[in-house]
Order: sequence, then C-alpha cells, then structure tokens
Amino acid sequence: MIVAIAPLAGVLAFLAFPVLAQSDAGSPPENAYARSYGGGWDCDLGYRMEDAECVKIEVPENAYATKRSYGAGWTCLRGYKEVDGAFCIPIPMPANAFLKSSGYDWECLRGYRRERDTCVSVVLPEHSYLSDSSWGPGWACDRGFTASGDRCIPIVVPKNGYLTNADYGDAWACERGFAQVGEQCDPVVPPQHAFHDPTAHGPGWRCERGYEPDEQNSACIAIDLPENAHLDDSGNRWRCNPGFQRGDEACVREQ
Repeated sequence: MIVAIAPLAGVLAFLAFPVLAQSDAGSPPENAYARSYGGGWDCDLGYRMEDAECVKIEVPENAYATKRSYGAGWTCLRGYKEVDGAFCIPIPMPANAFLKSSGYDWECLRGYRRERDTCVSVVLPEHSYLSDSSWGPGWACDRGFTASGDRCIPIVVPKNGYLTNADYGDAWACERGFAQVGEQCDPVVPPQHAFHDPTAHGPGWRCERGYEPDEQNSACIAIDLPENAHLDDSGNRWRCNPGFQRGDEACVREQ
C-alpha cells in the first residue's frame, strides 16, 4: 500500500504546480523580454505596455528613458530641466555659480551669495570673515564680535565672564562660582549643604545628596524619606520602592 500511494502523490503534485507557475505565461511581444523569475514579461527600456503590447516612448532631446512603469517614462539629463512634460531645456545659471551635484539646481561660488536668480558679491564688514552658509549675508563675525545689521560690534563681556563662542544664544557666560544677574556676573554663595553647579538652572548651586531646595530656593533642607522609599539618582528627590506607589508624602502598597 505504501508503494502505491507515493507515486500517486507525485502525480498530483506534478499536475498542480505547473498550472500555477504558467498561469501568466506567454511569449513576450515585440520589444519585450521574459522575466528571469516569477513568469510573465516586461517591456524593453524605452518602451511601455499598452494593450498587451510594448509601444515606443517618445524621449525628447537631452533626456533619457527610465525603467519606471509610471510617469512620462523619461527624465532630463543632468543640467537640464523639464518643461510642460514635453521637452528639456538647459538650467540657466548666472555668473559666479556652479551646477550642484544633483544636477537640478545651482549654487553660488564662495564669496558670492544668491539673490533671486543672480550671484552677488559678499561685502565683508570689518571684523568678519566669509562663511560657508548658503543662506544669510555670507559672512560671520570674528570671535569677540557679534552681528548688528551689516556690522560686527564688540561683545561686552562683564568681569568674571567669558565668551561662549556660540553661533546663537548667549554670547557670554559667567565663570564657575558666579551667576548672571542682568548684564553682570555676581558671586554665587551656596547655602549650607549645597555646592557650586554651573549647570543648575537658577541660583548656580545644587543641594547635596539627601537634601532638597526649599520653596524659596534659598536653602537646602533634609529630605524626610518615608518608609518603603529611596532617593533617586539625583539624590534630591525620592521614589517609592517596587511594589509601592506614592500617596501624598507616603508610599503605600500597590493594589
């Protein structure tokens, strides 16, 4: 019985699978080729399928055929742009410009900036240098100066302050142990159980581990750690232990 069943199964498989594999089989029409896998066929480059035939795509001058099955079937050569979906014309470039790598736009040479469809020379004010930015005036101020209109004016750094070298934001910051108050740097006097911290927002100091700032942010008070709680990584706040949740100022078991 086992010997008889095996050949029957092979016959059924032979009859079933070839039918599926050749469901869309057929000889490719003119200007087409058979797919290397999956059956069926595709049109040659420069042709597209219409009514089960491959018809030639009219590729305009300064363009090339694409393999995409959607759209016009062609695209313009580098340095040309499409007009009315029918032809390609050279991309107009002003003097002192070059074609970008994409081939579809242009950029001004260093020392020039774009102004509509032209490249105008960058006029450097005193205490400035040419920048590589494709937008803006085309120049940046030297260290110690900041832009004001079309000029570079000196940055006034207060005593106990230093230049930040930032492209935007504050031009100067206070040294460690000092905090900005208006346009000057005043000494920071940490309260008891606190230490200098220039990264801290506000007073320039931070409470030691196990302490937290009071409501006026003027002193550090000891944290009253409730039962089943622990200090977090900052050391200035507490969390409930696993299995407990916060309820007011206590940790109660999770329900």
